[in-house]
Amino acid sequence: MNAKHFIKLASVAVIGWSLLAAPVIAQTSPAALAAARELVELKGGVQMFDPIVVGVIEQTKGALLQTNPQLSRDLDAVSVQLRTEFAPRREELVAEAAKFYAARFTEPELKEIVTFFRTPTGKKMLVQEPQALDETFTFVQQWAPRVGEDVMNRFRAEMKKKGHNL
Repeated sequence: MNAKHFIKLASVAVIGWSLLAAPVIAQTSPAALAAARELVELKGGVQMFDPIVVGVIEQTKGALLQTNPQLSRDLDAVSVQLRTEFAPRREELVAEAAKFYAARFTEPELKEIVTFFRTPTGKKMLVQEPQALDETFTFVQQWAPRVGEDVMNRFRAEMKKKGHNL
């Protein structure tokens, strides 16, 4: 999976987690949070969030470059500094992701999921899932325009039956 797709998928995951987690209804136990955190770590959340932190820094640098192109060298230097400075902030993402999982699964369920990901099949899932998701994402990008064209043709046909030429 290339870095660009990885950042997109990571961003989608973060947004998805935040939408799915909307209010945390019940208090979660420290043990449930610990199991959820372990799950996030097993699923590669720590590594997955690194490109997000870097992406925010690079996006901000890009915005500054648009208004001050002459500052390119200095902005590059500060960017490197900020990557180190802000790397610990990914912990906020990991902690929130753990809360989201803990809000959706019970402590025993989380422990069961963690146990599964420690099995050979679970480990294979962790390795193969990102590739399957990347391939799926690529397929969807090719599929959606084709289906969109079919949908447009159907709209036109149905609207023509109603006396409208689109």
